[in-house]
Amino acid sequence: MHVLPLLIILILIIYWMVQILQGNLPLLDHFMEQLFRDIVSLEPIFSMARIITDLGSKMFMVPFVIVMLLVFFILFRTVIPSIIFAGGTLLTHGINILMKEIVQRERPFVWIEASAYGYSFPSGHAMISLVCYGLFAYFLSLKIKKASHKRLLYIFFSLLIFLIGFSRFILNVHYPTDIVSGFLVGYLLLISYIYIARKFNY
Repeated sequence: MHVLPLLIILILIIYWMVQILQGNLPLLDHFMEQLFRDIVSLEPIFSMARIITDLGSKMFMVPFVIVMLLVFFILFRTVIPSIIFAGGTLLTHGINILMKEIVQRERPFVWIEASAYGYSFPSGHAMISLVCYGLFAYFLSLKIKKASHKRLLYIFFSLLIFLIGFSRFILNVHYPTDIVSGFLVGYLLLISYIYIARKFNY
């Protein structure tokens, strides 16, 4: 990936962090709230979001990572993919906590049953899901030969990651900038972990 897009991503994240630290509501948050709040509050959409959001929760992700750690070890007959997958997901969780402690943004709504407690920026569901499912899809694709099957795999997990992140806005437990920033930071971390994996010929 070229340097310019990376710089744009970093500048955008830092800009939003500064805006939030100054007590301002970023324009994206205001715009999305005005445009979509009535639509996403509809009961069928809200109920579906409640189900989808659990796929990015700690209760689901922790056992998923543990199981796939073992599966990758069996598939690749080496610990390297397992370490990058599990270690990358765990490190992303730690970075998310650190960023939240720096910004200390309060949530629009606290909902413990939906894993929505603590600080808000950036969204852990968006950030950690992108890294976890992104690495999962990447390593799984190495065992798939047909290009069309690989595309379907990437499309499926890209959609899943997006829906998990967007579910947090539907449930009103995150601001849009929390989610977008989670995706952006998660993406930067994901390409870093894939770069490391390729250094080990994976």
